[in-house]
Amino acid sequence: MTPAEVEALFTRSDGSYLCARWGRPIAPIVFGVEDATLQILKGACEAVVALAGHRMAETDPELGANLMVFFFRDWEELLAVPDLGRMIPDLDPLVERLVAQGANQYRVFRFEPDGAIKAAFVFLRMDAALSQVPAEELALAQMAQSILLWSDTAFASQSPLAIAGDRVILRPDIAGVIAAAYDPSMPAVAQDPSHALRLFARLSAAG
Repeated sequence: MTPAEVEALFTRSDGSYLCARWGRPIAPIVFGVEDATLQILKGACEAVVALAGHRMAETDPELGANLMVFFFRDWEELLAVPDLGRMIPDLDPLVERLVAQGANQYRVFRFEPDGAIKAAFVFLRMDAALSQVPAEELALAQMAQSILLWSDTAFASQSPLAIAGDRVILRPDIAGVIAAAYDPSMPAVAQDPSHALRLFARLSAAG
């Protein structure tokens, strides 16, 4: 990757730069899937967290679970989830907007006082397109996109995944960026594009 490509991963559509990583151990919970799929999601989460050198936990002392993944058929189903409106402000207009857009996935992050990721909510509407994606691919892609606060356009034209033989894996360049962002010497939050140069330097050293 070039420095410009790294910078683009965290440059939002409004032109601002923002990269944030988790500030606490990740305690995931999944709604709307069978046990077999649950294990696949947990395995993907464990793999991506291990890649980052971060930690997982059974529970979060403040939130119970801090990475919540919802599988459902219609966006309106979210309005019936107890207390979800309390955790996600303006849930009603958000659902209206996602319905109007025909979206099949959405992520919401909450942040610590210092800007590090505190919690993430992953919503997957299992339409015809998502239903065709193997569970392993879907799980790995979602966990990769939840381990960091990427740009809203980071994966608009290219998936974070790649094909290796008969397996789907995390793209090596994306895996490298995740590992670099979680380097203990790097800040948990960065809003200056020079941060991308520091990420690039770690990618180059690792390569």
